[in-house]
Amino acid sequence: MAYQKIVKTIPVEKREKLSDKLLNFILKSKKESKMPGDLANTLLSQWQLGALTTEAGLATLLEAAVLLESEKTVELLEQELQLVDVAKAVKEME
Repeated sequence: MAYQKIVKTIPVEKREKLSDKLLNFILKSKKESKMPGDLANTLLSQWQLGALTTEAGLATLLEAAVLLESEKTVELLEQELQLVDVAKAVKEME
């Protein structure tokens, strides 16, 4: 999974904030019908396990957020978190 490679480049100190923001994007999105069932199940499972800040959890969150709210996700990465290289990698995935 390419998102796991992207997540490895995110500094550990920014992962919790990123996780919280991506989760908010996903929960508030009006485009929930775009999310495949298996991705939703993986996300819910990781949430229940408290694993959304792990590399696997963040990769799942990032994938879902890009799928549902691509522009907001890229803007968050570039502007608020100053993760320009991560944003570039995400754009290349689209």
